[in-house]
Amino acid sequence: MRRRSLAIVLLAALVVASAVMPATAPAAERTVSVEATATVKVPNDSASVGLSVSLERSSRGAALRAVSRQLRDVIAAVGAIPGVGAGDIRTGRISIHRVTRGKKTLFRAGEGIGVTLHEPARAGDLVSAAIGAGATGVRGPTYFVGETEAAYAIGLAAAFEKAKAKATTLAAQAGAILGPALTISEGGNSEIVAFEDKAASPVCGTGTSRKGTAGACGASPPTKPGLSTVTATVGVVFALQ
Repeated sequence: MRRRSLAIVLLAALVVASAVMPATAPAAERTVSVEATATVKVPNDSASVGLSVSLERSSRGAALRAVSRQLRDVIAAVGAIPGVGAGDIRTGRISIHRVTRGKKTLFRAGEGIGVTLHEPARAGDLVSAAIGAGATGVRGPTYFVGETEAAYAIGLAAAFEKAKAKATTLAAQAGAILGPALTISEGGNSEIVAFEDKAASPVCGTGTSRKGTAGACGASPPTKPGLSTVTATVGVVFALQ
């Protein structure tokens, strides 16, 4: 009886163990992991221009007042250009110092502004308007991408497509078919490189020109916004089928 009871207990234990343990272990999922970096060109959608007024007068006060009047005219002129909105014009440093012209002592005052233009193709019109209003100095234009998030999204999409193409090739070599993306990670190799024009800025008139005479430039100088490059990196894990 004792042997029979022991056999029954052992049999019951085996039944319970077989119910708990799976018949076979699940097969590991096959995946392929790739990383890709893409560099694409995007149009520049903004430009920055530096403008200044520098004038000489017989006294510090007279020089400063003349610069202030002329710079207000310049600000009004560039503010009327399409693509220049509220907050796109900022004033810079004010300077005033003594200069000697032969035996005569004068005082030169100057002040500058920086302008952001959201219609970069109009940079030439802006420069022409500023010179016509009395600007005596021009720096720029410098073109760049203002909508950085939209530009970076284009780079990310290109990087993903490049990663998918690499994974498709690897899957075929392994005798498999590429499945869906399981995980996607954004890489650290990302940047937007703005267009840089090292050519000389368009200049009309001279540093001592007065309002009206500087406008003799005639037609607006030609300007082209050009392209910037966007670089993005992604890492993707794809399933293999």
